[in-house]
Amino acid sequence: MTIRLRAHHLLCMLTFAGKGYTPAFVASYKAIVKRLNDGAAIELVDGPDDICEPMLNDNTCHCYNESVRERDRLAAHDIGLLLSGKPLSIGPLRLSGEDISRLRSAFQDGSIRQACAGCEWYELCTGIAQTNFRGCRLRPPQ
Repeated sequence: MTIRLRAHHLLCMLTFAGKGYTPAFVASYKAIVKRLNDGAAIELVDGPDDICEPMLNDNTCHCYNESVRERDRLAAHDIGLLLSGKPLSIGPLRLSGEDISRLRSAFQDGSIRQACAGCEWYELCTGIAQTNFRGCRLRPPQ
């Protein structure tokens, strides 16, 4: 089954190490990353995705906020330029092991992190990137 992801979650998944907003969110995210590691297809979507799903009924859910949509726009732009020379568009997305390596390298040097500005997880993700993504759950596809 295809995993629906919004653009900025392509950045978040690079540093996912098992922390998150709620236990249900973390459990769901772990299952999504396991499916990605097992080769599940990705569908880039506009708006809330499978990672957002456990939060959507919460009154404090930020998944619909314009600021989050702007994160998606910035991430789609930067990631797309890195991988294909043009912003990502909604639809099927294939990430090779080489793509994941390129994303991690660009994440480490900050060149694809415009979308991360102001994020509450910024420092955690920066620290994880500085350890060469040690402890992260996403493995580059073979």
